[in-house]
Amino acid sequence: MLNRIRLKLDKFVLAIIIIIAIAYMFPQWGAEESPIPIDTISTIGIGLIFFFYGVKLSPSKLKAGLSNWKLHVLIQATTFLVFPIVILLFRPLIQNEEQELFWLAFFFLAALPSTVSSSVVMVSIAKGNIPAAIFNASISGIIGILITPLWLGLFVQSSQTDFDFTEIYLKLILQIIVPVVIGMGLQRFLAQFVQKHNSKLTLFDKSIILLIIYKSFAESFSKNLFSSVSILDLLTLFIGVLGLFGLIFLFTAFIANRLNFSTEDRITAQFCGTKKSLVHGTVFSKILFGNMASLGLILLPLMLFHASQILIISVVASRYQKRKV
Repeated sequence: MLNRIRLKLDKFVLAIIIIIAIAYMFPQWGAEESPIPIDTISTIGIGLIFFFYGVKLSPSKLKAGLSNWKLHVLIQATTFLVFPIVILLFRPLIQNEEQELFWLAFFFLAALPSTVSSSVVMVSIAKGNIPAAIFNASISGIIGILITPLWLGLFVQSSQTDFDFTEIYLKLILQIIVPVVIGMGLQRFLAQFVQKHNSKLTLFDKSIILLIIYKSFAESFSKNLFSSVSILDLLTLFIGVLGLFGLIFLFTAFIANRLNFSTEDRITAQFCGTKKSLVHGTVFSKILFGNMASLGLILLPLMLFHASQILIISVVASRYQKRKV
């Protein structure tokens, strides 16, 4: 089972690399003058992603998960407070516009909610607290709809992007909240269908994410925005991503030990508290930044973080799996 999950996750990382290569070779398909309506397709796709997310979101499981409040507070505080504060500490070091853009990309990563599917899968492999993982992964996406734009609004207003809170939240309501609510309302009619076709729906979700990534990088390549990014810059970004992940991973372990969490709860805290959602990241970037030319650069640390967290957590989960419960 573990090997199958690893292979599936690795395939998606490989697909991201391939789609970026396609964007580099054929940027004209994603350019503004392209006849292909990628923006329209991705907008409809986003709505469908969160509609089916609403169908799968169980109110009873969310209600049952409320009792373990210390674990929930640690995970959500780490996701939405500790992550951004760590990146804020580096803001005084910015010296030019390029560094400002990379810092904003890291801050965008830090302000995002946790991922749902991989968090629950990895906690399951590691024999952690699965109900708590489901609760926190699900509630994180809902909190992120409110918190992520607030964090970004503190700094994006001064950039080239027209950051209008009214328009941003209207888009979030129409593209995310409304589909989720409708999906939850239709659970009793569609739950069995979604369960039966879950693998196909997962493939659909990833296809939409790849489409958004292609569009973002195609526009950046067409305007030669990556020409100023050197191998040293990429290496620095990767080291920064690993450092950020390692710091948060150790922080959640330290706090969990101080709070005398069980091994299962500590696993859940570390696995859910260190994750950042590529799905929410690509969706939010499209809504928050629109067709900003440097969107590909904004998404770059998130994709490096996504690949790193999958690799590291997979190894850690397999080690936890071998213990006797």
